[in-house]
Amino acid sequence: MFGAQPNPAVWVPLVTGGLALLLVLSGAPWRLARNIITIVHEAGHALVAVLAGRRLQGIKLHSDTSGVTLSRGRPSGPGMVLTSLGGYPAPAVLGLGFAALVAADRVTVLLAIAAMLLLGVLVMVRNAYGVLSVVLTASGLAAVALVAGPQVQAWFVYLITWFLLFGGIRPVFELQSKRRRGAARDSDADQLARLTGTPAALWVLMLVVITVGCLLIGGAWLLEPALQR
Repeated sequence: MFGAQPNPAVWVPLVTGGLALLLVLSGAPWRLARNIITIVHEAGHALVAVLAGRRLQGIKLHSDTSGVTLSRGRPSGPGMVLTSLGGYPAPAVLGLGFAALVAADRVTVLLAIAAMLLLGVLVMVRNAYGVLSVVLTASGLAAVALVAGPQVQAWFVYLITWFLLFGGIRPVFELQSKRRRGAARDSDADQLARLTGTPAALWVLMLVVITVGCLLIGGAWLLEPALQR
């Protein structure tokens, strides 16, 4: 599992990147695929909450692709700030980590890590739709890992990595769009503003910088084999 896998065809990173971008920019397909982004978003909140010393109570995922992570601890302070900040960057940061593994030709390790992350989320999900979402995602991952050949696995891994990198950006812009309409008064950015006294717009800008930065770095790693040939 920890051995290096051979590089895929030179056009695989380019084609999968284009497909992922089209998916993120689409309408109905994006709304369906966005469930994956929500799972990673809430997992980011949960992981940071645990690392910050808060007591994790559970995760709920909803059919409108929203979610909530519940934790107990001080209602203010660094731990709560970090927990509130942990959601939106999570997909892009995970995509960056996956891109590093892909660049190191560790496709099988990537699939194993993804499976462990989904298992950790499943244990903490506290509603039926959330369980269904995670189980379906895990089933698709298991099918690729156990049945598909190396070339199909490579296609899948490149596609999901690009999707996380591109998909981590769109929700940030959607957040700001909702904020301008006054439809997201309790968003993560607004919670951070109340916790720190820093304007929510600056937090949104920080999220843009983080997610776009992950895309630029991760994208360069994914395209490196194609650029070298």
